[in-house]
Amino acid sequence: MKNIPTGFSGLLLFEPAIFNDSRGFFFESFQEQRYREAGLNEIFIQDNISKSCKYTLRGLHFQIGEFAQAKLCQVIKGAVLDVVVDLRNGSPTFGKYYSVRLSEENHQQLFIPVGFAHGFSVISDEAVFHYKCSQYYSKPSERSIIYNDADLHIDWQNDAPVVSDKDLKGSPFSACTSYFHF
Repeated sequence: MKNIPTGFSGLLLFEPAIFNDSRGFFFESFQEQRYREAGLNEIFIQDNISKSCKYTLRGLHFQIGEFAQAKLCQVIKGAVLDVVVDLRNGSPTFGKYYSVRLSEENHQQLFIPVGFAHGFSVISDEAVFHYKCSQYYSKPSERSIIYNDADLHIDWQNDAPVVSDKDLKGSPFSACTSYFHF
């Protein structure tokens, strides 16, 4: 497994070793010991899968308090532009975003620690997105930042985003700056 630097403390990008042959490919999508050796010490307690069509934009989501979640994300089918925003007050990258193309071709995985908002934009005809969570979903703890926040200037590589009504009601970044501390 290869670790790719992100420039954000705790934010880890992994590229698993892929074994290809005439039948297809094989890789370990999660092996606790290898991830621990790479610096990922979270215990994951819930897995989620979403299927989305082209131009779907989901996010920017996070949970607060005892239900704050770390996530390990990967794309099973298709491709997305995965985006995270550092909400950890005092972090050198506070208020900055990181984006990466996750796809079925590159098999990369993004580990998102607690203290980041997360979203993605589908850049293929459809995408199947899988992510492991370190905490259960909690509606009262759920928060969202509006995807097109003027302070963040995120380039979603999507000129016609399809966004849920719930996500359209997201808060501005400026209202979400006191939930986490570095």
